[in-house]
Amino acid sequence: MKVVRFCLAEYIDAKGISRYSLAKRTGIQYHIIDSYYKNKVYRLDGYNLGRIIEALDCQLTDILTVVEE
Repeated sequence: MKVVRFCLAEYIDAKGISRYSLAKRTGIQYHIIDSYYKNKVYRLDGYNLGRIIEALDCQLTDILTVVEE
């Protein structure tokens, strides 16, 4: 079965951006950013994803990947 996984941790770590900084940039609460960072999100929120990719100036494929589980 294929599943969507976040690779947000790798992306922001490589760019030197903290979760706190990303929360401030997006206006999304820290604990929600932390859930994305730790790949503990079970329902994707399109609005939050849009805010994250806008704040990071990246593509959705930069922070999401599809893997075989």
